[in-house]
Amino acid sequence: MEKFKLHLEYKFGKTLYVTNQFETEHFRMHYKAFQDHITMRMQTPAPVRVKKLAITIPYTFSSDDRVFLNGYQSWTDCRELFVNDKPSYLNPICSLGIMGTSFRSSGDYTFVSYSKKPGMFHGFSYGYIRRGETYDLFASLNERTGYTIFRFDCNHNTITIEKDLDGIAIDGEYDVLDIIHLNGTEDAVFDKWFSLLGIPKATAPVKNGYTTWYNYYPNINEKIVSDDLESLSKVDADIDIFQIDDGYQTNVGDWLSVDAKKFPCGMKVIADKIHQKGMAAGLWLAPFGAQYVSDVAKEHPDWLILDAKGKPVRCGLNWGGFYALDIENPEAREYIRHVFDVVLNDWGYDLVKLDFLYAAAIVPNHGKTRGQLMCEAMDFLRECVGDKLILGCGVPLFPAFGKVDYCRIGADMGLNWKGITFTHRENVSTINTLGNTIFRRHLDGRAFRNDPDVFLLRENNMQCNFEQRKIISTVNKLFGSVLFTSDNVGDYNQLQLQTLLKTFKKDDIQIQKAEFLSNDRRVIDIQYLENGEPNQFRFDLEHGKIL
Repeated sequence: MEKFKLHLEYKFGKTLYVTNQFETEHFRMHYKAFQDHITMRMQTPAPVRVKKLAITIPYTFSSDDRVFLNGYQSWTDCRELFVNDKPSYLNPICSLGIMGTSFRSSGDYTFVSYSKKPGMFHGFSYGYIRRGETYDLFASLNERTGYTIFRFDCNHNTITIEKDLDGIAIDGEYDVLDIIHLNGTEDAVFDKWFSLLGIPKATAPVKNGYTTWYNYYPNINEKIVSDDLESLSKVDADIDIFQIDDGYQTNVGDWLSVDAKKFPCGMKVIADKIHQKGMAAGLWLAPFGAQYVSDVAKEHPDWLILDAKGKPVRCGLNWGGFYALDIENPEAREYIRHVFDVVLNDWGYDLVKLDFLYAAAIVPNHGKTRGQLMCEAMDFLRECVGDKLILGCGVPLFPAFGKVDYCRIGADMGLNWKGITFTHRENVSTINTLGNTIFRRHLDGRAFRNDPDVFLLRENNMQCNFEQRKIISTVNKLFGSVLFTSDNVGDYNQLQLQTLLKTFKKDDIQIQKAEFLSNDRRVIDIQYLENGEPNQFRFDLEHGKIL
């Protein structure tokens, strides 16, 4: 990487400058470039706003290469691709609909340009090129100064690395880039990267359990929870966690205002019941979210993240639309801290699933980049939760490294196989989340323990056939460390119960290979050891068929 080209666009005063020089009258770029490491620090005598900073290095792609680039956040689709595949992007049919609404906020659409040409891909924080068993890993060592965006151009044999520095004025010295290139086996390159990051191996154990969401969605109540808890407690399996998902609170953001019609006895009683069954109690929150109609949003508009025009930033259309709390505001910060104190200490929950975390850093503000805001938000959550467990979700992954115990690494599972195909990259999708589960496997045990989302075996309220349900449960068992269902297992027949017990059995799984077949790009071939015995699993990802 010692040979690279610089491209810099910046504003000094009101004038925009474009240069490939490392020093002008407005700045000096200090850099060190080696074959495997590049660092860059920008020094300015007066404030400079960087509009674009990119370096381009040569790289010779071959026709047999597989490439992977990490998607923007947990839900963003990402998998190994062939060098002539088309990149993921917003389909023109839905582009206007997505970009014209706050749906766009869940992805990178407002600040990253997308290519529609085959062989041109982008991703965040890291990416690799794989040739057989050999990996070329390109990765960031610092996202606190801003997100690092990698672009692989397989047609022109280049890799471009950009830095998202939107929102800051560099006045003095600022570290703008710190990237490495590692070559070797999968384990060698990822172990080395996390060692350089100073993140110790994740020690959280594999967890089996249940979540209310994928059967009842927000339509939960005390009876549903009690009935499903009772059924699950009778299963002769190692079951660790029973999690209450969205629907217990009156509004998103008003976390301590419990819906008295649904849960007349309150949330502490539910946690106590779960503990009596020998399971840890989990509770879902979106700690930065504030529904438009929530009391917290109406009574404390000054707590919300504001855009450049002073209006609250819209973070998504869920729950009729929601804003985000600004943790730079001391009162908002204290409110969130108080919520966790009550949930974890007064109510007695052991794990919190923290969702829609991207909302903390949709826009740069307070003189900080998106990357810095997201990293500091994850620091804050870890501080609030202390030594209890965090399951992260809807979060840019690098800022979550070493901060959460478990983390979703794919989109929400759908109740059908294909789902809506023409939509944004973060949408509910069974196919996409299976792809993410397999190809983000390198993060499991290093960054955190991977949550592949649920497997569902029931017949009611389910559109996948049983073969497809077995694919999901098998992939989750092979690659996941959080194995949750949302079924009332008391309704299971013998086959469903046997499949549940097999999935929940904590076997020793070692993945040897998992990839798309070169002669049939719909088929994934997985080779692995199960308790020391060799096994193979093949399935058609497009059609949901075991081969």
